[in-house]
Amino acid sequence: MLSFVIFLPLFAALLLAAVPASTPMVARWGWVAVTAAEVGLTIWLWATFGDGTGALAFEERLAWIPTVDSSYHVGLDGLSLPLVALTNVVFFASSIYALREHDRPRGQAGLLLALQTMCLGLFAAQDLLVFFVFFDLSIVGMYFLIAGWGHGNARRAAMKFFLYTFLGSLALLLGFIGLYLAADPHTFDMVELARADPLQGRGLAGGLVMAAILLGLAVKTPTVPFHTWLPPAHTDAPAVGSAVLAGVLLKMGTYGFVRIAMPLLPQAWQAWAWVIVGVGIVSVLYGALVSLAQSDFKRMVAYTSVNHMGYIVLAVGAAGIVTESASRAREIAVTGAMVQMVSHGLITAALFLLAGMLRDRAGTYEMSAFGGLAATAPRYAGLFAVAAFASLGIPAFSGFIAEFQIFTGSIGVTAIAALALPGIVLMAAVLLRALQSVLAGPGKPASVGFADARAHEAVPIGVLLLLSFVIGVFPRPLLAVIEPAAVVVTQLVSR
Repeated sequence: MLSFVIFLPLFAALLLAAVPASTPMVARWGWVAVTAAEVGLTIWLWATFGDGTGALAFEERLAWIPTVDSSYHVGLDGLSLPLVALTNVVFFASSIYALREHDRPRGQAGLLLALQTMCLGLFAAQDLLVFFVFFDLSIVGMYFLIAGWGHGNARRAAMKFFLYTFLGSLALLLGFIGLYLAADPHTFDMVELARADPLQGRGLAGGLVMAAILLGLAVKTPTVPFHTWLPPAHTDAPAVGSAVLAGVLLKMGTYGFVRIAMPLLPQAWQAWAWVIVGVGIVSVLYGALVSLAQSDFKRMVAYTSVNHMGYIVLAVGAAGIVTESASRAREIAVTGAMVQMVSHGLITAALFLLAGMLRDRAGTYEMSAFGGLAATAPRYAGLFAVAAFASLGIPAFSGFIAEFQIFTGSIGVTAIAALALPGIVLMAAVLLRALQSVLAGPGKPASVGFADARAHEAVPIGVLLLLSFVIGVFPRPLLAVIEPAAVVVTQLVSR
């Protein structure tokens, strides 16, 4: 069943290649149907998932490259299932939003369906080589999406994105090879590597392997100072491309921290923990400050991702500071990091779809060109306001649950984590400024004739924000899945 869920979008993409280009509605509605089916299958996976022990469910294993003991090994636990669900929801929302797409809809639908398989495969992978294959292929898919359907300096932005992240993937592969060579017997299987802890007691080797893996994942996340590919990639990407990039692909880096770096290199993670905490704090503050300086709404949202990813980096770094009195705080920090991945994916995907509507109607993202949309486009204004406050992390939305746990756990481990708290205040200034610029005041030229949100735009954005609200009010179903896996990870790091 898990392999079916992973490869159904790719199979559908191949079928779309046979659809005549003269029938775009078939491609559009076919894409919606497949992503809707994926959401339905995800609900079934969630309903039948595990026993609350943190063990793998829906596990499948098939020999792939036996000479290096690499297998097609997939499975879901409390770390991967929420991100599989997030992936399918974001792609479903994107498919509805793109129903009116006129620029080669068949090609766009096929590419995004293939990209969906890459994301699902990565989050389900339990073998380092399988993880790397899906990681690398996702870079290729996003490159073609930005270059082919973007605007402005799309090709330049796509090239920068590809070169940065591909270089990061090479560093990641080098780290994986180091883990493989250190294991006895040699293997790429994550479960076996976590059990064996092959670099235990080998400080220099473990530090070098960790450095390579951290570099690859930090570029993908992205954290300061490896973030410079992100703003142009988002600014020049199509709306659905930005939603998928921020909502799903950025999580590949942070997921790699909790899936690979922490459990497979526990001693090295402890040694690097203070550095990681420092990078997290800097990313939180830098992302908020640079967001405050932006006049381009889409670029502003891109920098808020640096801020929100910084919270996750802070939390997983704090989880590597091992003290007997803070074991529970470390578990809370990891749980908060996972909830933040889901929360950021939902809310920021909605914000990027809202940004796409600005350009579709007025041809610009400049906030100073708008004003008074609360009066002329009330549905758009309502969605905009809800998304902005949800991103701020106010209670009743998922961001509050995530940030509360991140700061509770991180400060419970080290008081230095409190240095990141001003980032929340700065983000309030960022988002309130955007609200006032776009929605309030007198109407400006770009606001004249601004059409309100249509059904195919309001529905996907509303669904994403509704899910954030449901998690914020009823977090227990999500936490019940994540918490057992977070306990397992923190125990592995404590070895």
